[in-house]
Amino acid sequence: MISKNQLKLLRALGQKKQRKAHGLFLVEGEKNVLELVATSLKVKQVFATSEFLAKHATELDAYECIEATLDELTKASSLVSNNAAVAVVEIPKTDAPEPKGMMIALDGVSDPGNLGTIIRIADWYGIKHIVASTDCADPYNPKTIRATMGSFGRVQVTLLDLPRYLNEAKIPVYGAFLEGESVHTTNFSQQGILLMGSESHGVRAEAEQYVTDKITIPAFGGAESLNVAMATGIIMDNYRRQHS
Repeated sequence: MISKNQLKLLRALGQKKQRKAHGLFLVEGEKNVLELVATSLKVKQVFATSEFLAKHATELDAYECIEATLDELTKASSLVSNNAAVAVVEIPKTDAPEPKGMMIALDGVSDPGNLGTIIRIADWYGIKHIVASTDCADPYNPKTIRATMGSFGRVQVTLLDLPRYLNEAKIPVYGAFLEGESVHTTNFSQQGILLMGSESHGVRAEAEQYVTDKITIPAFGGAESLNVAMATGIIMDNYRRQHS
């Protein structure tokens, strides 16, 4: 059974300021909770139905598990389905990664669903680090975590002073713009940073000045733009064709 104080905490962690104050975030849904087992993230508690706990007793053996009804979990979670489990997890302390290998940088991407999908895309293409401007969506927003479909534990996202980071990087910065060299003909370096801006503003001037290579996805129809997550996936696929 979920106590009143536990329910209060679970609901509070839906808010960014509360996540920051407690140093905790929520992982909701059966698949995402099970994904925690293969990560180094520190799980404080798992709230789940008796059926879920019985089915996955071996995987969850190392965690403090609290049995709850589906109705209780529905009240505690923002999910309307697949809400048989909710975990409370410590927000890991991350340092700005050294600019090496292939990375993704995000400038002002404020939609948590887009951020979560980009994390999932990064995981698919073997990208371990995403750096993002401080006004990007919170990587630990429940909507972000859900959209990652479990990839949140394998890709590090660090919010930082993005222009400064790009300025200090010693590797190419590929900026996505409406005008630039086609990704179909771009000769990507093995090491580099793919810089993506928001759909509404694109890459802003503060970050643009550090772009070494402007690239674009050529259009063949009448759409004005692509969703930022979709565009990230297309560009990463073109990169991986050269560096698999």
